[in-house]
Amino acid sequence: MLQPILHYSIHIGLPLVVALLFFKSNWKTAFLIMIATMAIDLDHLIANPIFDPNRCSINFHPLHTYYAMVVYALLLCFKKTRIVGIGLCIHMLADATDCLLM
Repeated sequence: MLQPILHYSIHIGLPLVVALLFFKSNWKTAFLIMIATMAIDLDHLIANPIFDPNRCSINFHPLHTYYAMVVYALLLCFKKTRIVGIGLCIHMLADATDCLLM
């Protein structure tokens, strides 16, 4: 029961907190961009089964690999891609907590 609550609290709550604290003048735009990074979960569509509550997404799905995470971290280095990078890193954090709580 704790796993989905923690997962979605990180997915939605943490981007909201980050947007409110660090992007005060444009918090709504920053929040929506970070929420839009959830689109990387589209790589789940190529898995069989598409959803498995007992599967760790990290290093299983193509956009959840360690190589992809390096790219997401690099996005943090550039002002124009920083919000996307933050959203993607938060997404990986949320998915990593699932792996720890399984």
